[in-house]
Amino acid sequence: MDFVADEFGNGEKFRMLTVVDVFTREALAVDAGLRLRGENVVETLNRLVYRHSAPKYVFVDNGSEFTGRLMDMWAYHHGVRLDFSRPGKPTDNSYVETFNGSLRDECLNVHWFKTLTKAKHILEAWRRDYNETRPYSSLRDMTTAEFVRNTKELEPA
Repeated sequence: MDFVADEFGNGEKFRMLTVVDVFTREALAVDAGLRLRGENVVETLNRLVYRHSAPKYVFVDNGSEFTGRLMDMWAYHHGVRLDFSRPGKPTDNSYVETFNGSLRDECLNVHWFKTLTKAKHILEAWRRDYNETRPYSSLRDMTTAEFVRNTKELEPA
């Protein structure tokens, strides 16, 4: 997980919480808000756990949204280990950093957002396209959506 910042056409700033599955490369969430805090992170994680189950690890930086009491309680409750990157070492969380670069280049730098609602719609459309159209050699040239479907078919019933 990580945060990305951008601004609307009028100069007002907003933030996005990005969540990427390291195993499947799936972009699980790109949640936008004017101000995102620890409670917003936990809300997103609860939604993802409901859909996908809790992960074993969550890789994050040392931002206050990730190091606070709410996040610590969430991780403890779900049996998740928080793995913090070393300060000044974004390569410790390279998957989300690479994703954030693609998000910036292909979506944020291409669109002028007028409202948060419009930004959310465009970000979600881009996230879906990201998961459904780009193959990865590390996933045997499948898209993340194909890889996730194939993985679920192989899981024992």
